[in-house]
Amino acid sequence: MIDNKISIHGDQIVDIQRGAIQHRATWTGLTYAKAKEAGKAEEAETFIRQAVAETGLTQGKQIKEKCKDPESVACFADTFLSPTLLKTFEIEFKTKNADRVDLEFHHCPLLKAWVDLGFDDATCEKLCDIAMDGDRNIAKAMGYEFYLGETIAQGCPVCQVSFFKKSE
Repeated sequence: MIDNKISIHGDQIVDIQRGAIQHRATWTGLTYAKAKEAGKAEEAETFIRQAVAETGLTQGKQIKEKCKDPESVACFADTFLSPTLLKTFEIEFKTKNADRVDLEFHHCPLLKAWVDLGFDDATCEKLCDIAMDGDRNIAKAMGYEFYLGETIAQGCPVCQVSFFKKSE
């Protein structure tokens, strides 16, 4: 059972950002749902994944250009995760150093949109994994590894996300 709670309320900027993210997730979710209704779920998943992956590579390149020290995963995190974004997803740092950043997301606006659309848990989990292709490719553009552990879409209390330097 998905429990995607919100604990940060009444922050106007966070509310605006959550709304924009939910709108984007609505487009993606409905695109996938309409393709699935037409018997084209596999093709839609392929195209959406490709688009999300390319978005991640583009965003990762932009982050790398802005990052004062792209060799430092902590510097990457500070560049990528603005204070507003941290509040939007209710992110908690579990580890943050030059080699690794481990994060726990306590809320997901994308998932909220999909649940609000009435998608079943399996569809929400698939859409979540597709969306994570963006983060996977941000890591790739930075030259890092990426790990996705438990997710709220799987019914877990948090999403566990890690960015870390590649092993030599």
